[in-house]
Amino acid sequence: MNKMPQWADVVLIPLISLLLAAILSALVILAIGENPWAAFKLMVDGALMRSAGWGYTLYYATNFMFTGLAVAVAFHARIFNIGGEGQAMFAGLGVAYVCLFIPWPHWSLALIGASVGAAVFGALWALIPAYLQAKRGSHIVITTIMFNFIAAALLNYMLVNVLRPPRSMDPATATFPEATHLPSFRDMFSTADNIMFRGAPANVTFFIALAACVLVWYLIWRTRLGYEIRAFGFSESGAKYAGISPVRITIIAMLISGALAGLMSVNTTMGESERLVLNSTEGAGFIGIAVALMGRNHPFGVFLAAILFGFLYQGGAELALWTNIPRELIVVIQALVILFTGALDNMVRMPLEKLFLSMRKGDA
Repeated sequence: MNKMPQWADVVLIPLISLLLAAILSALVILAIGENPWAAFKLMVDGALMRSAGWGYTLYYATNFMFTGLAVAVAFHARIFNIGGEGQAMFAGLGVAYVCLFIPWPHWSLALIGASVGAAVFGALWALIPAYLQAKRGSHIVITTIMFNFIAAALLNYMLVNVLRPPRSMDPATATFPEATHLPSFRDMFSTADNIMFRGAPANVTFFIALAACVLVWYLIWRTRLGYEIRAFGFSESGAKYAGISPVRITIIAMLISGALAGLMSVNTTMGESERLVLNSTEGAGFIGIAVALMGRNHPFGVFLAAILFGFLYQGGAELALWTNIPRELIVVIQALVILFTGALDNMVRMPLEKLFLSMRKGDA
């Protein structure tokens, strides 16, 4: 028998954890001599009350949806994929090659090609750690972390020595052809009388991220493969007894995870920069871990958590611009959210379980 209702596990525990993180963050802001309520209002105004702010919030949220889903899929197989950052970096090469060397007639076809390229490159970068885990017993956390560094070094080499245009001093590719430029939210939602999302990088990739949330939900809870992934994650010995191959599930789950992380590069490389640059991932692969933890590895939870972290990113930029609060404070807030939703989960869960059990006994 469950000790608490499912809705409490999915909704109430993350909300309480977020509230505790917010309280501690407010105390930190007070300690540096700023007004936490004024800071919060500034964050809301800069990230949510203007279309340009929403454009930045949703741009960041798009990245976090892809990387959060990547972590969530792997975690359902009890695989901790820390390599989303490197998988997204390597996938950027796939996007760049597809956009630079294939003459696309229209952005819609280029988007399909770039998505395939990003997913394939991301999956390939996840394949080696998956194989080492499945066949050699190498710890997936260690191998995926190391592959992040390898991906960064490889991307640096490619941008400096292979893909950099002649006489350019910038370690980046040439700008992609105009036919590959994706429509931004400003292009999609502005009218002649009302310019929306002015200057914001949000683009059509956001809707691909939404579709990915739906497809991951369908995969995990409505397909045989999803059942096998969850069964393997719940009990490896039980899954083996049922005829589920640990090697097969480990590799497939990591391939899907790597492909999802790789899709993030469509948003940053094709949608925002319109070329491949160094550090285009900006740590989103690691933020995906926090997003998956807070979203309880459910696609809808990942969607909500991605919006929250997008708000924190954009709101943090507003704080750094208009107050004396450093941009690094947002990293502190993110760390507190991770702390309460991950490491200190039982600190919130156990009192709630006792509360719901006492309520059941009282009803009986």
